[in-house]
Amino acid sequence: MSSAESPGRRSGRTAVSLRKHLPRAGAPVVGAGPAAPQTVSSTRPVDAVIGDCAQYAPSGRCPGTLALEDAAQTAHTGEGWVWIGLQQPTAEEFALVAREFDLPALAVEDAIAAHQRPKLEVYGDVVFAVLKPVRYVDSDEVVQVSELAIFVGQDFVVTVRHGDSDVLHEVRAEMDAAPAGSPLLVHGPIGVLYRTADRVVDVYEDVAECIGVDVEEIEEQVFGGDDHDHAQRIYKLKREVLEFRRAVAPLAGPLDRLATRQVPHVPEEAGPYFRDVHDHALRASDAIEAHDRLLSDVLTADLAQVSVRQNHTAVRQNEDMRKISAWAAIALVPTAIAGVYGMNFDNMPELHWRYGYFLVLAIIASTCLSLHRLFRRNGWL
Repeated sequence: MSSAESPGRRSGRTAVSLRKHLPRAGAPVVGAGPAAPQTVSSTRPVDAVIGDCAQYAPSGRCPGTLALEDAAQTAHTGEGWVWIGLQQPTAEEFALVAREFDLPALAVEDAIAAHQRPKLEVYGDVVFAVLKPVRYVDSDEVVQVSELAIFVGQDFVVTVRHGDSDVLHEVRAEMDAAPAGSPLLVHGPIGVLYRTADRVVDVYEDVAECIGVDVEEIEEQVFGGDDHDHAQRIYKLKREVLEFRRAVAPLAGPLDRLATRQVPHVPEEAGPYFRDVHDHALRASDAIEAHDRLLSDVLTADLAQVSVRQNHTAVRQNEDMRKISAWAAIALVPTAIAGVYGMNFDNMPELHWRYGYFLVLAIIASTCLSLHRLFRRNGWL
């Protein structure tokens, strides 16, 4: 099973995607790493967290990178738009960017603090979105969740990444490699939001499929005669499914608002694209619900089988105890008689009789045989 780390696989699409105008994977990631060359003054502490700062136009990416202090002025010239990518900034590191682009304070606080639910908020002309990319580690059966905060304005987009995710790197690579006049470049910042959401939801479906394979494996083990207790594994996977649901379920509302153009900067022709992403997010959410229900049923069945096995064990132990008790009762007769005649007394019944020994043996044998028949008739032996 694959770990669902690489997005982009989608089957059964009926809607036209912006990606048909763009080259797919294979183009190098430009300016994705934190060590990419910058023209920003090295005295600014925010430099360490800037992944890239570049200007884009309908004709493509403008050469080089922008200095942060020039980014806002360049964005407002009307000759394109600016994309600034940040990686896990602190409040002090993000303060300069927030001041340059007049970002809303509440959204900035959410972007810095992270651990937000997927959401979409509008602050005047600025759209603030939070997305939760996921990655499934199959060897550990763990869903790893990261977080992306995206500020979308008329002529700029600011992205903030928390955790380990390649989504923004891949989207920027598409932007950098897009041909002149590509719809993705023409739509500008909203195109970045679309492609980011599209890639995130693509991976949702891949992860849901991988979890489904593990669920089927557990189901086969539980109902295939495996006597091991699978409750711990099932419960752990249910917890991962719950984390996965927290990343997927809240996204349906924001995507619906984007599809119905209830937020600024969404052109009419972009509605169907967001509607397609919304549809796939709903499919992923339905798959998660199905996996969770199936895991609950499998857990119940596993616990029932454990209970049945315990009952069978108890029955076998009870049968063994009855057999042991029956043989102990039979062995008690010769032991008791031998113990009586082992006493050191001179005057004992039949002690000096010639046939006393044979009489005692006959009594022991007849008594033991009688007890054996009695226990067999009662099912103890």
